[in-house]
Amino acid sequence: AREEEVRKKFRPIEQLKEEFEKLNMKMETDYEIMVKLISKFNSSASTLDEKVAALYDLEYYVHQVDNAKDFLSMGGLQLVIEGLNSSKAVLKEHAAFVLGAALSSNPKVQIEAIEGGALQKLLVILATEQPLAVRKKALFALSSMLRHFPYAQQQFLKLGGLQVLRSLFRQKGMETLHVRVVTLLYDLIMEKMLLEDSQHGEQMEEKIQQYRQVRLVPAVLEQGWCALVPNLLAMPEHDTREKVLKLVGVLMAFCREHYRGDPALGTALSLLQSEYEELAAQEQREGDKDGYFRELLGSINTIIQEL
Repeated sequence: AREEEVRKKFRPIEQLKEEFEKLNMKMETDYEIMVKLISKFNSSASTLDEKVAALYDLEYYVHQVDNAKDFLSMGGLQLVIEGLNSSKAVLKEHAAFVLGAALSSNPKVQIEAIEGGALQKLLVILATEQPLAVRKKALFALSSMLRHFPYAQQQFLKLGGLQVLRSLFRQKGMETLHVRVVTLLYDLIMEKMLLEDSQHGEQMEEKIQQYRQVRLVPAVLEQGWCALVPNLLAMPEHDTREKVLKLVGVLMAFCREHYRGDPALGTALSLLQSEYEELAAQEQREGDKDGYFRELLGSINTIIQEL
């Protein structure tokens, strides 16, 4: 009787196996899902909304390195690069978003993307009249392409990429992009400096030679970024100021004379010093001895001392 009761409560193993097999048959792999999404995006029968939805879903999958490589092998990358030419702003925006996700920390995709003309197309988007949302995603894709890829950085400088980024500072409504540009420049300069200063074996020698050909700092100085960057300290957000202070700090060795002759920078730093002394003291009173504002105050004091 007890065995019968147990049998009623639990299904037989054969039945469970059968149900699991049916379930597994219905489960699609990431590869199969991406094939369907690419097909939907590429189909002339799909509506604009369906194409945007396909790109939105693809962005989720291509974040994974293996999926991004599959995306490349099935021709998805080239379709997305072509999507950057679309006359529809929303398609351009989402194509750039998928591209940026696929490029992130993925050297194989970075190489294929630059050979497929993605760099030129992204710079065209950033240099022409486009909605902010489109430029934001194009800058995200550009950042993903340039990081840890010296060949792309070299091509970026050759194609006038720094001038394109600088032009964003002369246009109204692009303020949210300024901090992203500052962050990108800081990351690229630090990336090169850290690699050149580190202990390295023979296998790194080739990469170091590639980085030596990237004349980023001379281009930054030549194009007046020493004067441009400190102006952003006037922005109210702490996060923005933090990123600007980092770039000012790393440019100090090259821009010191210009900074010393800039009275507006001295005034801005004094005002920030007073503000963050107060915020850091409040932080300390609340028991946070190594807080965020104390760190920012440290950056300001270091720059003032170096000047």
